[in-house]
Amino acid sequence: LSPDEVGLIFKRKKRFWEDGQHIQPVNLSANHLLRREFSMQIFGHSPEELEDYWRDMYFHGVLPPYVLASEEAVIRFVASTPGAIGYVSNCLVDQRVTVVMRLESGSACPR
Repeated sequence: LSPDEVGLIFKRKKRFWEDGQHIQPVNLSANHLLRREFSMQIFGHSPEELEDYWRDMYFHGVLPPYVLASEEAVIRFVASTPGAIGYVSNCLVDQRVTVVMRLESGSACPR
């Protein structure tokens, strides 16, 4: 996927995959370093700067992506939920999920 397409998915502007399946994006918490990096690279804004966007979308009946507590939770959710998409550190990717895009650089992997 391109960064622009990922941005549309996580802003809930692209809601269905090409096969018609509903897209289920998931985020890490706003204070998670990887969420910050993801938001800056995909949107050019921090999670806090996107709060106004989500307040506006809420009044139009559009909810933000689910927020999960850990990268392992993201992997489990994506692996078990049809149409789900999320992001994790490169070193945590395993056979349960498929990589559709890689961010530039990124923070060091947790030990």
